[in-house]
Amino acid sequence: MRTQRQVVDYSLQRRSVLRDVRNGQISALEVCDASPYLKNAATFHGEPTDERCPICRVDNLTLVHYVYGDELKNSAGQAHKAAELPVLAMTLRECQVFVVEVCRSCSWNHLIERYVLGRDALGEDESPMQWKTGSVSQAGEARR
Repeated sequence: MRTQRQVVDYSLQRRSVLRDVRNGQISALEVCDASPYLKNAATFHGEPTDERCPICRVDNLTLVHYVYGDELKNSAGQAHKAAELPVLAMTLRECQVFVVEVCRSCSWNHLIERYVLGRDALGEDESPMQWKTGSVSQAGEARR
């Protein structure tokens, strides 16, 4: 996605937690604590993956995208499908997206990524209409 920026990847933290579970320093019950709301969001708004749950290895993980931003007002903090994110990126000036992986079987969940989306990333010569129509100025092309 062209407007995605300020990406924070939590894979090192995830690896550390999983290592501690395997070594017995943390109980699986401590990390398998997804709320019913998160599990429902995974069911209705999540994106299935091909990756097995690292704890129970029964079910595949599901990614849930939570979107926060001032322009969203009352709908801030709601889960969205990944296909809805490009529309939000062109509609909103700026919003934060938190990607959480969830196992619907054992309730494993972990924040895996956070990033900012929005029109503010587009330069002055790159309006949202240009992205929709596919026309890009030569100045915008030179920056890529």
